[in-house]
Amino acid sequence: MVMNHIHQFKELHHSEEILLLGNAWDPLSALALEKAGFRAIGTTSGGIAKSLGYNDGEQIDFDVHLGIIKSIVNSVKIPVSADIESGYSDNADAIIDNVLRTADLGVAGINIEDSPKNQSELRELVKHCDLLSRMRTALENNGYHEFYINARVDTLFKKQGLTETIDRAKAYVESGASGVFIPLLREDDEIRAVAEQVSAPLNVASLPGLTNGHKLKELGVKRFSLAAALFIKMQAFLETSASQVFENQDTSLLYVR
Repeated sequence: MVMNHIHQFKELHHSEEILLLGNAWDPLSALALEKAGFRAIGTTSGGIAKSLGYNDGEQIDFDVHLGIIKSIVNSVKIPVSADIESGYSDNADAIIDNVLRTADLGVAGINIEDSPKNQSELRELVKHCDLLSRMRTALENNGYHEFYINARVDTLFKKQGLTETIDRAKAYVESGASGVFIPLLREDDEIRAVAEQVSAPLNVASLPGLTNGHKLKELGVKRFSLAAALFIKMQAFLETSASQVFENQDTSLLYVR
């Protein structure tokens, strides 16, 4: 089943249709996405952290994070990709070990960032490429062929331009990444430029004003993630409902369908 999911997940990125990836933070949200018809799920590190009372950014213990990922994988029958941020370590060997531990849970892929949590700059290009290459080799050596490495390129967070973004994306693919994820990429011409110049599936995340999967497909995007948007919507609904119930001292709104 695990290997079938790995192959299935990879193929979803090479379909004629765009892969709309639902992002879950617990088994309940994962089951809701599966029931709605989503073909694959990604975990949201921000949603997982906030649901446990922490901020995003590797603030929770990695073993706790793995436990949540495992509960999500075990709750659904569709492929799951795990967001492990920048790997939960500063040490390359430890990051690779964390990737293998994540793969052992039965996930079909991971999301890995190039922005370590202990520094303001991106990981040096050569070092990150070496990390991705070693990661791919370790996965292959442990039987995880076709395992999807979605390399997140954080250049736009650092106010770096499109040229640097494309250069890093190309280098990551050459080093073993299956696809690239570029947060904050939102202009049509820039999305099209990345899709045309990088020879791997492009993933973008939902943002205000960047919401139409049909349009993104035409621009060359292969994967469109909800990111933390569904969790944020749920959190806002929960807070508003709780506030209204307390203010009115009336629970009737909880039964409106």
